[in-house]
Order: sequence, then C-alpha cells, then structure tokens
Amino acid sequence: TKFLDGLRAEGRYRVFAEVERHAGSFPKATRYDADGAQEVTVWCSNDYLGMGQEPAVMDACKDAVDRWGTGAGGTRNISGTVRSHVLLEKELAGLHGKEAALVFGSGYIANDAALGALGTVLKDVTYFSDEENHASMIAGMRQRGTKKVIFRHNDVAHLEELLRASAAANPNGARIVAFESVYSMSGTIAPIQEICDVSKKYGAITYLDEVHAVGMYGHHGAGVAERDDCMHEVDIIQGTLGKAFGCIGGYVSGSAEVVDCIRSKAPGFIFTTSMPPHVAAAAAASIRFLRGEQGVLRRRVFHSNVAKLKSLMRAAGLPLMEGESHITPLFIGDAVLCKQASDLLLKRFQIYVQPINYPTVDVGTERLRITVSPVHTNEHMATLITALLQVWEELGLPLRPPVFDTEGYPEVEAAEWLPNSAMWRDASPHHKLATEAVDAGPGRAH
Repeated sequence: TKFLDGLRAEGRYRVFAEVERHAGSFPKATRYDADGAQEVTVWCSNDYLGMGQEPAVMDACKDAVDRWGTGAGGTRNISGTVRSHVLLEKELAGLHGKEAALVFGSGYIANDAALGALGTVLKDVTYFSDEENHASMIAGMRQRGTKKVIFRHNDVAHLEELLRASAAANPNGARIVAFESVYSMSGTIAPIQEICDVSKKYGAITYLDEVHAVGMYGHHGAGVAERDDCMHEVDIIQGTLGKAFGCIGGYVSGSAEVVDCIRSKAPGFIFTTSMPPHVAAAAAASIRFLRGEQGVLRRRVFHSNVAKLKSLMRAAGLPLMEGESHITPLFIGDAVLCKQASDLLLKRFQIYVQPINYPTVDVGTERLRITVSPVHTNEHMATLITALLQVWEELGLPLRPPVFDTEGYPEVEAAEWLPNSAMWRDASPHHKLATEAVDAGPGRAH
C-alpha cells in the first residue's frame, strides 16, 4: 500500500529481528533470517540486569508451572485471581512503600488503564503531562470529558505556571500531574521532589512512571524516587515487570482506596485474562532478589558498566546524547542512515542494535539506543566500539572531538576494562590516539 511504501522510502519501516536468547549466556542470542542462523550479541534489550536468565527466577517460574499449570483460567473477577497474583501485589506494594498494588498484563496497559480510570472516577479532571511522556500515558489521558495540558520537559517552573492558571480558573477541578522518572529515549531524569512539591501546592495528584528505573535505582531497586528519598511524596507509582525484573507485566501502586478505584473501573484490568501464575511467581522472585544484597551488587556492576561504556564512547568521539541515567543513545539524525547503521552492525559485526525512528522519537532526532547490562563484558564493549567506529566511517557520519574523563571511573580501575584489542587500536590513527589517551588514565589525556 501507499502507507507501507512511504514508510520504506522514509527508512521508518520496522523489520523485526528474529532472535532466540540463550539462557545462561546472554547477551548472546541466535538470529534467524533467510540465510539461516547466526550468533549475535544483543545491545538493545530492556532486560537491563539480565534477570530473565537468573536461575532463582527461572526456578520459580518452572516450579509454578509444575504446581499450577500454564494459565490463570479467567479474568481476575472470574476464577483468574490466583495466589501468586496476591503475593506479587503485596511484594510490589512493599517495594514502593504503598498500601496496595495492582498487576496488569503489561506496562502499557497499566498506564492506559490507570490514567483512564482516574479520569472517569474523578470529576472535571485536567491532566498535566510532560511533553516527553510515553505513548501509553498519552493514551490513558485521552478520556472524554477531560482536559490535558502539556508542560515542557522537566520544566517545574512551566508546570507551576500551568497549575496556577488551572487552579485560578477551576478551583474545584481535579488535577493529575503525570511524568516519568527516567525518559527512555533521551535518558533524562525527572526532578521528582520538585514536581511533587509544586503539585501538592495546587492540590494535584502525582502519577509517576518508573518503568525504566525499577530494579536499577534505589537501595532496594524501587526506582529513582527511592534513590532520591521522595517515594512517600508520590501518590501513584507505576512500573513494569518486563524490563529490569526480566518478566512481563505492569502495575500501579498507591493508597488502598486509589488502587481499589482503578481495580473497579479500568476496562484494561476488568475485561482481560489475568497474568499467568508462573509469570507472577517469577516476577515476585525477581523483585525479592533485587531487593536483597545480591541486587545491590548487581546494580553496582550495572552502573559501573554504564559509566565504562559512556567513557569509551566519549573517548572515541561517538555522538553520545548525554544524560545522567543508564540510557545510552547515539545521535544519527536521519532515519535512512539510522537503519543502515543498524543493518551494518547486525550483518557485518553480528551486533544487534535496533534503530529508533519516528514516531518513537521526533523526525531529525533518529538514534541508536544502546543498552549495556551487568553481563556485557569488557571485550563485548571493545568489540562494540570498534564496530561503531567502522560503521560511522563507512556511512560518513560525523564524529566529535574525543573527550576523556578526568575524574576516574567508578567501581573499577581503567586498566581492568579498557579495550586493548588490536582491531580497536588499529581502526584508524584517530581511534588509536583516543585509545592510547584513555590507556594513560583519567586526567592524563589533555
């Protein structure tokens, strides 16, 4: 059709890579295409901490199948509430310090259903939405009879300006401020405490999406709000089980009354078969693992690897889109070139990085979104940087002047992880110079 032809011409037609992950050896996977099968290294998974292959999680899943079978058997209201759902919701409520939690089939459904339910239960609702909010949040705020106002990304002053105007024009209306903690495509982090402060000033409910933060931030893995010691300030926290927890599903947590309202009103919860009990059991096991000391260690390794990879990218002159979170995007700015870069990485170097194009990001801001994990090794990183540099050279993509960290590397000394492979050193004189400067150590490259 003309629609599909247009997507192909613009470089935005989405091709799904068929991969089969290897439990116990991730990030390795087998990719299948018309030419057969080949081993690849995955660099774009949202299984951020490798919990999808954690033995404790896999064992909980397999044990639950043996005990309860494969399906829940119905909606939550009609025979589909099983013991593992109840235990999982208690685990999630405890994780976020809330009275209750409610589990959905996915993070998308959780946002769509919860925000939509709030818009129908409350009267005369105005949503205040960060301009970079996820599509699922936008979908949930499209309720008949409600209003939506967009505030500039992470701009607390603009949010207050809008709240003040709303309160003056409609003092008895309900207001909901919806935002994310970690924005998945830019890597920016919200000023949660400041947003909560200004929201409370105008009587607004705060709704925080922690999808790209749960498991990875905070002492117990509850997210950025826990890390920033303001979890108690947020009215409703939404999260996912499908990223750092390595399973599938979404949830909301909050006061018992608010969660009960969502449970009783949201079509996305009421009219769908409930989560399989073995998935709920696996998710609960993953949460318990990451709340404990093993989780603390895994997060430490994860954030160390993030810092390592970003340092390598800066030293190589790659166009890293800077942010304080773990998100690691490389700017390309053209849909066709972005797809070509992804294809070259996969076919020539067996490195799988999915291109990110419109509508996920704005036209002209296309990028490769790379995700590192605790199970990516130093050699994986060296191979990735080498491949990226060769792809950049072949496609004529611009590099930046190398930037070398001056404050040292967290957790490990540079000598423990810097790439020393011959192909990195010999890629070009520029790349060789960058590597030798980083080899000299932090602060000795200027």
